[in-house]
Amino acid sequence: MEYLRAFITGAIICGLSQILIDKTKLTPARILVTYVVLGVVLTGFGLYQPIVDWGGAGATVPLLGFGYSLAKGVIEGIAQSGLIGVLTGGVTGAAGGIAAAVVFGFLVALVFKPKSKS
Repeated sequence: MEYLRAFITGAIICGLSQILIDKTKLTPARILVTYVVLGVVLTGFGLYQPIVDWGGAGATVPLLGFGYSLAKGVIEGIAQSGLIGVLTGGVTGAAGGIAAAVVFGFLVALVFKPKSKS
């Protein structure tokens, strides 16, 4: 049942993204940034945690989940370090995802030999 809830949550997020792409003039990059900011804002107001509790990886893997990780890191950083936690908490909270993106990006670049667009 956990897999089904994660699938449904991720499908809803992706479906909303596709609707935004099809029905608005927003570029995909703006939609991605909007999702990260929305994840931070919803987490700040305590509205995203119930979605994460219900949807699991379906809520934490998409870009809303990246915003959630940043916000959770900032909240924990403030609790531990005070005001300096605003600057350090987000990076600490999302360090695993950032490191994975760099490592996997590097490995894919080694395998597929990227070329410039010119």
